[in-house]
Amino acid sequence: MDFESIFHQHQLSRLSGRYINLEHIEPLLLQWNTANQLKVLGQSVQGRPIYAYQIGNGKIRILMWSQMHGNESTTTKAVMDLLHLLHGDAEIAQNLLADFTFCILPMLNPDGSKVWTRENANGIDLNRDAFNRTQPESQILRQVFEDFQPDCCYNMHDQRTIYGVGDSGKPATVSFLAPAFNEERHIHHARAKAIDIIAAMNEELQKHIPGQVGRFDDSFNINCVGDSFQQLNVPTVLFEAGHFPNDYARDVTRKYIFIALLSGFEFLNENVIVSNGLQDYLNIPQNKICFFDFVYKNVKINYDSNIIITNFAAHFTEECIENEIQFNASIVQVGDLDGYFGHVEVDAKEAEYSDDNDNYPQLNRKADFYLGKNVKVLNGIIKN
Repeated sequence: MDFESIFHQHQLSRLSGRYINLEHIEPLLLQWNTANQLKVLGQSVQGRPIYAYQIGNGKIRILMWSQMHGNESTTTKAVMDLLHLLHGDAEIAQNLLADFTFCILPMLNPDGSKVWTRENANGIDLNRDAFNRTQPESQILRQVFEDFQPDCCYNMHDQRTIYGVGDSGKPATVSFLAPAFNEERHIHHARAKAIDIIAAMNEELQKHIPGQVGRFDDSFNINCVGDSFQQLNVPTVLFEAGHFPNDYARDVTRKYIFIALLSGFEFLNENVIVSNGLQDYLNIPQNKICFFDFVYKNVKINYDSNIIITNFAAHFTEECIENEIQFNASIVQVGDLDGYFGHVEVDAKEAEYSDDNDNYPQLNRKADFYLGKNVKVLNGIIKN
């Protein structure tokens, strides 16, 4: 099946860029509410509605939620692309609706999404609130889990640009996890099913982004939603949408999340009885923190009257200003960068570093500087 073509036919061009909040998706959800598919499950801390869109009549029941962390919007875009597909008349949509019943919460944390924070309006990480459920958003998710009684759960997130696939030097564009259900990280039938789904999705993604799929750490934490649901014997798959080269808007990565979703549904519908994906799952390299957004190598620095040749790195931070995400690059490490990679790497070839301060790349300083007399760097990016 040509999943990439299906994506391009159903991608919602009006949803693009990093900043996605409830105001962006709510009109679409209301527009698609043609047969009472849309429900308000409750309200966030600040009174924003938390929506669920239920569609399909199939026996396989899929519960998925996105933007549990307000500043993780990539999977929300992919989920909305999926809903666009399901609300249309394409043959694949009709087949999916006949085989599956979907309950989709496209934005669990609308307060955090509005101000672009990981936490909700009370400053709580909802993915550390699964056990105590102190927050209304956590209570809503648990209630819909109990009411809907899913056969499988999809817990959808973004991950930072710092992650690579093992020591390959490739970014972790998509990562997966079949969460543990106990401290020993045993594999019971529910986790085995999640593992099989991930193995099938990885097999498809390797055709599109070879070597750019990672496996997330599976340390057990009962406060995490995925671990909690896995412990309740429901197969749960964690998605992490990561960096694709030059795609800071994550509009390329969303395509690979969409492809992963469709290939996973295809696998589930094949009714595979024998679990055989464990080795394929374990062969997915683990995520590793090994990337900076910028790496500058072989830079000459006149430090305290001593000339040294060294390296330094810079990272972007994201700041929401007037409903747009601004990327601000700051220097984060100076010296030995062995084992690290840059999404952008610059060989200064011993050009001398200078700036408008003390001519030394100080940590946490904005990445505005010069390399030699002719190369100007603004916000981490070479301008000439």
